[in-house]
Amino acid sequence: MASPITASIGTGSGMDIGAIVKVLVDADTAAKSSQIKRQTANNTAMISGVASLKSALSTYQAALKGLNNKDAPSFLAFAATSGNEKAVAATANNTAVPGSYQVEVVKLATSSRVASKVFSGADAPISQGTLEITQNGKVYSVEVGANATLQSVRDSINSTLGKDGITANIIDDGKGARLVFGSTTTGKGSDISVGGIPELVISNTTPMAGTAAGRVGELAIDAEVKIDGMTVTSKSNKLDKTVSGLTLELKAEGEKSTVTVGLNTEGLKKDVQTFVDAYNNLVKTVNSLTSTSKDEDGNTVLGPLTGDPTTRSLLASLRSELAVAQTGGGLTSLSQLGINTAKDGTLEFNDTKFKAALNDKKLGSEVQALFTKDDGVIARMNKAIDPFLQSGGSLDKRNDALNRSQRYLESQQQALNFRIDSLTTSLTKKYIAMDVAVGKLKSQAAGITSLFDAMNAQAKK
Repeated sequence: MASPITASIGTGSGMDIGAIVKVLVDADTAAKSSQIKRQTANNTAMISGVASLKSALSTYQAALKGLNNKDAPSFLAFAATSGNEKAVAATANNTAVPGSYQVEVVKLATSSRVASKVFSGADAPISQGTLEITQNGKVYSVEVGANATLQSVRDSINSTLGKDGITANIIDDGKGARLVFGSTTTGKGSDISVGGIPELVISNTTPMAGTAAGRVGELAIDAEVKIDGMTVTSKSNKLDKTVSGLTLELKAEGEKSTVTVGLNTEGLKKDVQTFVDAYNNLVKTVNSLTSTSKDEDGNTVLGPLTGDPTTRSLLASLRSELAVAQTGGGLTSLSQLGINTAKDGTLEFNDTKFKAALNDKKLGSEVQALFTKDDGVIARMNKAIDPFLQSGGSLDKRNDALNRSQRYLESQQQALNFRIDSLTTSLTKKYIAMDVAVGKLKSQAAGITSLFDAMNAQAKK
């Protein structure tokens, strides 16, 4: 920044040198200063606008990801309810058939649990070697190094085999510390046996007794369930292939429940509305960033990204994907579900048309595919967004260009500040020199005047 000009009254001329210099400096630099300030303000606003746009896009993409979650599927055409959630939980997918099923849980599938012999404590030494854990005919190996302890072996098992569902822990049953093995795998034949290191050998055929190693409880068994009177066995308590389009999660033995499958109208509507809301929130943000309005004085006020080509390109890409018609099936476009584009670019969701598509045209089972299949709406939206949002994409490049402009404007301001300082110093020196000269002339004039006054006084005498 330029140093402030200190006002000073010339002793010789009586002029306000500081004020005069400031006026002259301002006249020379004001136009350039105004230009830099205006461009800096516009550039700063655009940087902020790009950041807001990127944030809105990220929020929209996160919403799409939530709707396309494979572990918690959205757009399900059918909903399953269990009359007794303590006995069984039920979910339906798009291949389900409306109806009801009588479910009785006879037995739950169990997993294997075996324990080592008793040790003095978690710090008990364990021999070096390869620990072999066998389950379902597959052998899992864990290397045990020198100076190992019961605790370090436990940690090695969990870090190595945790991904396979096999874990271990140390439990003191009052007789001493045991290394207890467990598994998330259930069903008959999934029992664990351990070998390879002498003091950790465990047979699943022998029940644990006294201080010896052995099986904890009974051998693993399959689940047994009756569905409409028919007996079904399963290695897992989650049955996802027994009844077409229906997943049953068994929870308690000796319990019964009626599972009902029906059209998921409200669930579908909620998911579609979530998509519409997410898209509209993005469009509203873009509209606010590119808007044109009038202030109180009637002057035109532009948004930070008004006329920005990157933003226009983004909107065009997204809108074009909404209009794509998919092939195959009876449901090929969003408009069939009552989703249409309004004048401001947002989406309108017609509830009446949506319900007609589900109830009259029976399109419910096709909604999920429309949105989530490989070439569905969500995949196409993500494909349109990626060039803008990805690292090094359009928005990053736009932001880099704006930051370069900002640095250039800062350098221009620094150069202008230097000119202001230099011009102020130069003009001040010149006016001070002029003031000194004027002071000298005034002093000489005063001396001459005094001389003549003295001569006149002498003549009168």
